[in-house]
Amino acid sequence: MRNGLRSALEPAGRQTLLAPLTGALLALTLTLAPHPARAQDDFAGIDLPGAATLCFGMLGITEARALEVCDALALRENVRAREVAQRWIAEQPGSAAAQFALAEVLVRVEGNLARALFHLNRAEELTNYSSLGRAVASGAPEWHYLTLSQLSYVHQLMGNQQASLDYLDKIEAVYGQEVESFRGWPLIKMQKWDEARASAESVLASSNDPRERSRAWNTLCAVELSALRPAESLEACDRSISEDEALAGESSGDSDTVYLMNASEVSLSMLRMEDAEDYLTRAARELDPDSVGDPWIYLLFLYMNQSRFDEARTALDNMLVWRDQQEPIVGVMNRAEHFLVSAMFLTLAGYPADAATLSATALNQPDRTGSYSADEAQKDSIAALMNAIANQTAYEQALENAATKDFADALQQRLRAQTLRFKAWRSSRHAAALFADTQVLLNRLRPYAPLDVHIPEWIEPELVRIMGEGVIAGVLEQALAAGAFSLNEGYYHAYHAEIAALRGQSEQTLAHAARALGQLPAQESLLRARLSARIAEAAWQQGDYEVARSNYELALQNDPSLLRRLGMSLPVRIRGVDDAFVRQVIDYLEASPRFHSHPEGLSLEVFPQNDLTICLSTLGGSPLSCVQMGAIDETLTLTPAQQLVQEFHAQTFGLGYDISQAQRMRLMGSSVILSSQGNAAAQQDRDAVLQTSPPTGP
Repeated sequence: MRNGLRSALEPAGRQTLLAPLTGALLALTLTLAPHPARAQDDFAGIDLPGAATLCFGMLGITEARALEVCDALALRENVRAREVAQRWIAEQPGSAAAQFALAEVLVRVEGNLARALFHLNRAEELTNYSSLGRAVASGAPEWHYLTLSQLSYVHQLMGNQQASLDYLDKIEAVYGQEVESFRGWPLIKMQKWDEARASAESVLASSNDPRERSRAWNTLCAVELSALRPAESLEACDRSISEDEALAGESSGDSDTVYLMNASEVSLSMLRMEDAEDYLTRAARELDPDSVGDPWIYLLFLYMNQSRFDEARTALDNMLVWRDQQEPIVGVMNRAEHFLVSAMFLTLAGYPADAATLSATALNQPDRTGSYSADEAQKDSIAALMNAIANQTAYEQALENAATKDFADALQQRLRAQTLRFKAWRSSRHAAALFADTQVLLNRLRPYAPLDVHIPEWIEPELVRIMGEGVIAGVLEQALAAGAFSLNEGYYHAYHAEIAALRGQSEQTLAHAARALGQLPAQESLLRARLSARIAEAAWQQGDYEVARSNYELALQNDPSLLRRLGMSLPVRIRGVDDAFVRQVIDYLEASPRFHSHPEGLSLEVFPQNDLTICLSTLGGSPLSCVQMGAIDETLTLTPAQQLVQEFHAQTFGLGYDISQAQRMRLMGSSVILSSQGNAAAQQDRDAVLQTSPPTGP
């Protein structure tokens, strides 16, 4: 799942005062782009007493308690920062500084925006100056300014874009600060495209500040895309990258990931897969804990799409390292992305039960989507769909295991498996309800629609099953007429192949699948594997066994878990010597829902007991999957024959990766407070990521 474009905005206005901004005050992701803060000269005319000590991103703050909180945050002593702020507010509840300090801790340390908003509102009530003169006369205008800035930021993250704009207006009215470059993203979230364009063009015409210009170009990146002008959108994205890289070079810093990831999204919408990957590998060069975008998520999507499973496994590890370094406020924004891409990989790898847990967690824990062009309902739709797929796959896996049990145990396991089937049905109905709007479906069918939550192309055919063939067939023609498939009609024919397959129309399935395979990008490996499976089924029904066998082989080679996910049965010719052990294994295989015996099927051979091997091969003898019995696991209540057959299913219909229970639990994440603590192990992980990042070219 990808949440569309990202914004890398800092809290409104604060970047123009300070250098540099602190953690929670840095980038959001398209989202707009990362911006080092400007010098404090922009606060000229306001007398800020004290030495040039940076606190809450501002120079000149002298309150001892505030400095103590800032010191604790800088040292990542988060518990101490919280304790100091709470003690301060308990002793001085009427202090706007204390209210702001606790709000800042809640945002940065916990990502708790709702509680932070309560204290920010209280700080505003305690200041609420209507003019610069009144603010200066108070003796502490910085707390009013910081409060307005943070209120604009928090409201944007929480999805209240009009309130975010209103606070920008207050900053401009009271302090005379130029905030136009911050208006673009809230206007985009409100789908006020013309106003967002006008705002960005105004900034580009009047400002020489590379931070403001990069934000403006990023706004235009989204606006042009909404107008279905991807070429102009990509040009705008590239301009935002150029401005940002120039700024990073001047400050000897690193370019932010947001602009690069937005350019990657736009490249995908143009089906330029190599360019998209290049942008992502550039973004993955340096860990950026303040950016909502985690490029390893999107690299993992690309690698899975292309059946590059070894690289996908590495990307999963690097994604977790990146996630562990994220600031808590960032973690509440993109946790669903981490959960869902992990669920997809675990489903492919043969761990659908864990995938079901992850996708359910993503569905039940709403994200803060204010920094994404997509919204919460879109995230929920893909989470429900993924949960349905994971539970259905777990159901099929349970039936495979039941095939190796005696009658009583098998009956119990099949009964338990019905719970998974019910969960799959319930989630599919939830997803169908979320996809029910015609406009939502039209957006879903457009390949790599970057302003919405994107469903991977190999998963999108599932929409046919949950929405119904007739519904999707009708919407497909509307999408085609609207130009959704103008870059490549292969996706259109892939949907029609799925519709025909579910209707049992063999001729139409073969015709549409052949046209799709002839037009789809070569990188759509998993989608092409699904088409191969549909061709195999249709050809088998027509008695064209040679075509069927070759396509079954292609499907297995490019997406081993596909037959399990689709609940398909592979025709095989089972052979083995007349041996008690072999006969027992053959009985289990014949009872498996993944196989059925046929003289024209693929070769499935069980070798005698001294080899303890099952091997699935082409008729020409080329092995597709061979599994030899290893050491007997004495902790299991399974016989050697049962262990061998279950291991064969795991290896044949999974990726062959042994992902430990501890690793799978880690995918669920940990406390945001704990994850924000720095330690030596985290530093070693960070170094490992930098060493294993993909090559970035000259």
